[in-house]
Amino acid sequence: MNYIGSKKSLLNFLETSIYQVVKEKHFTFLDLFAGTGAVGQHFKKLGNKVIANDLQYYSYVLNKNYIENHAHLEFKSLCGEIDRLEGSLIEMRAADVCKYLDDIEGTEGFIYNNYCLEGTKDQEHARQYYSDANGKKADAIRQKIEDWKRQGLINDNEYFFLLATLIENLDKVANTASVYGAFLKKLKQSAQKPLQMIPANFVLNNAEHQVFNENIEALIEKVQGDVMYLDPPYNHRQYAPNYHLLETIAKYDNPTIKGKTGLRDYSNQKSNFSIKKQVLNSFENIISKAKVKYIFLSYNNEGLMSVEDVERIMSKRGKYGLFTQEYSRFKADKDTNRDHKASSVMEYLHYVVCD
Repeated sequence: MNYIGSKKSLLNFLETSIYQVVKEKHFTFLDLFAGTGAVGQHFKKLGNKVIANDLQYYSYVLNKNYIENHAHLEFKSLCGEIDRLEGSLIEMRAADVCKYLDDIEGTEGFIYNNYCLEGTKDQEHARQYYSDANGKKADAIRQKIEDWKRQGLINDNEYFFLLATLIENLDKVANTASVYGAFLKKLKQSAQKPLQMIPANFVLNNAEHQVFNENIEALIEKVQGDVMYLDPPYNHRQYAPNYHLLETIAKYDNPTIKGKTGLRDYSNQKSNFSIKKQVLNSFENIISKAKVKYIFLSYNNEGLMSVEDVERIMSKRGKYGLFTQEYSRFKADKDTNRDHKASSVMEYLHYVVCD
């Protein structure tokens, strides 16, 4: 998924830098602004226990699969409903369930009726986030997943795997430039492709992981570990309106929507890290209360907090240090829509070894 602030291209930098500071080979890793879980997945793959959190529910869904799931899913209770599961290898069952959902007949549900051209043609705002066929298929799959959960035919691990698979694959056929703040006037080539339920595979290991969907300032007093990694929003751009449709697909709660883009209410999901008057107080609150040995903060040279602000606050916990890495800017839309001063930014990895 092409995600604002994703650290996928910086994983080697993060791993190398963190292991220069952290002396333990394996540790409990807190990823408390997890996003799509790229960093948490990486450190899970390295053999660490991961505790992940994000305020956005779609992020919670993704991390419940990618982080918390760590063993093969058996889908035992679906054997009576899906013939191909009878006698199949456990390792193949997740893929078999996805194949079953791929063959499901589409239906006119919330996604089709609010975010597809044919479904919205007689409304005040015609929208085209997905092709009509993909919108119907998404509704049918989403409803089937919820029905299975309601009937007790899938457990939580299986439920979040299927939701994560749907979200990941729907994102691939979305008719947007990148984020969901707007849709394109004509279906782009990738949006014309049929939705396919390609399994959202996760790392298998023996560790128990945890995933939360809370405000970090409330969660920070409840969790503890060895290494805390923070990757908060850097600027005024809030994540909720940019990924509102993924939130609706994840919750499938028939929300009241408004405007040209069909935006859901996100007043309870605004981050203090995107509000200049509040960011420093929130940051200091988190740093002061963290129950960890090491704290790392990903930030860049265009963030609301200055390097001096960050150093001042983090130094209160112990020995402070800084790593830097230049990388290409994330582009959520066409260059003509934003006045970017540079094509690259300087990534800062601040850290403190706590006293």
